[in-house]
Amino acid sequence: MILKYYVIAIVVVLVDQLTKWVVDTQMAIGERITILEQVLYFTSHRNKGAAFGILQGQMWFFYIVTVIVIVAIVYYMQKEAKKSALFGVSLALILGGAVGNFIDRIFRGEVVDFVDTYIFGYNFAIFNVADAALCVGVGLLFIKMVQDERRQKKETK
Repeated sequence: MILKYYVIAIVVVLVDQLTKWVVDTQMAIGERITILEQVLYFTSHRNKGAAFGILQGQMWFFYIVTVIVIVAIVYYMQKEAKKSALFGVSLALILGGAVGNFIDRIFRGEVVDFVDTYIFGYNFAIFNVADAALCVGVGLLFIKMVQDERRQKKETK
């Protein structure tokens, strides 16, 4: 039953939008709240581009690409997710992340980012719940592809 994957996507969107709403309404842009000194902060930031701020101001490009991605994900969820839980979860996370950032682009004209991390002293790009879901979903999809490749090699031996 693929309904559970849509529930995962909806939960991602709800958590993403709730956290962005809190940041947008309770923090000034640039304001920083320390969560874990020298590791994790909530920093109110806005992004008019894609990951790491690339393609700034290309909203129509993002609208078109996001709609295509959402349609493709829903198609594959309907067709293939029932065959693999890992595939279903990865698509659900990607769908939730894509929809979460799409909502921001449509209604705010920019994406609200706030998770500000320093990993081994490196200041990583500020991101949000939707971005995290997208990254984890793509990572799980990669694992699924590697598993399928290994399974295929074993079957051809």
